[in-house]
Amino acid sequence: MFHVILGVCLALSPDQCGTILLPRGDSPTQQACRAGADRLAADWLEDRPDLVGGAIACRANADLPAAALQEIAPGIHVHFGTSQQMEETPDGRIANLGVIVGRDGVAVIDAGVSRAEGQALHVAIRRLTDRPVTHLILTHMHPDHVLGAQVMVEAGATVTAHHALPQALQMRADSYLDLIARLYPPAEWIGTQVVMPDSLVQDRATIDLGDRRLQLRAWPPAHTDSDLTVLDEATGTLFTGDLLFRDLTPVVDGSLRGWLAWMDSDPAAGARLIVPGHGPVSESWAPAAAPQQTFLKALADRTRQAIGDGLALSAAVPVIANALQPLQNSWNSYPETVARNATAAYKELEWE
Repeated sequence: MFHVILGVCLALSPDQCGTILLPRGDSPTQQACRAGADRLAADWLEDRPDLVGGAIACRANADLPAAALQEIAPGIHVHFGTSQQMEETPDGRIANLGVIVGRDGVAVIDAGVSRAEGQALHVAIRRLTDRPVTHLILTHMHPDHVLGAQVMVEAGATVTAHHALPQALQMRADSYLDLIARLYPPAEWIGTQVVMPDSLVQDRATIDLGDRRLQLRAWPPAHTDSDLTVLDEATGTLFTGDLLFRDLTPVVDGSLRGWLAWMDSDPAAGARLIVPGHGPVSESWAPAAAPQQTFLKALADRTRQAIGDGLALSAAVPVIANALQPLQNSWNSYPETVARNATAAYKELEWE
């Protein structure tokens, strides 16, 4: 397999450059790749006046950087992100990403934090199979899960997400792009775009890959207001997105009460393998979920206590954070996240 590779730089900052992989140019031979490379690159650049194209090449798949994929069940592959907050990493690649290979195509679950990560995932997929990438499923709207989506769209995927994701993502699109440009070098984020879904899940939906079916479920506000889970029926593998954190401190960006209700609802019933949004896979729900449930319940209890004591938000946040310190050894990136969670919890629970 050969891929069309295009060098690009920012039109207004020609010293800021990166490398673009164009999935539509994937070819079995270098000759076939070269035959359409110039036209493909010109078409891609036409809609991107902020970028200036440079060298065009056709490179073998084996010579390109690829995301590390681990097969956890037949046809189910996972790229495990770094269990830290984005600000603590050199590239923001912190989310777990899924690849499900079916007879009729490939479904990707989340696309990473940037075009660069999406490209690395695409290269890895092409090392597994030449079957078409037919679906990209976004588990929620956070940047570490959605900003690599354009690569999968160019590869031919239909994008599916929770019905609330478009509005949530539109509100945050500019800030997400500004964030990765501020945190990482241009080679990591250049060419990254925000993509809106083609298909929305109101409650439940099914994706048929020929020899396996995926069950999608949209949930009420919990981690965010756009949380979606994916269950592969063939293997009983449940992708929870960030409804389940392991290792990395959970982030409340939807509803603390809703998240606790979700955890109490036995959401992994029937699953034989559970893939969280961050952290390792588990074969059992109870041990995987217990640390997060303990943390969220403690957050709710301490926040209600601070509100009951009459503390204003500014005074309550450090009190809540201090009360939760005994839990910090269970989580990565704890100090960076706990104050944010205390603020979100206070704003929600003060209206009970």
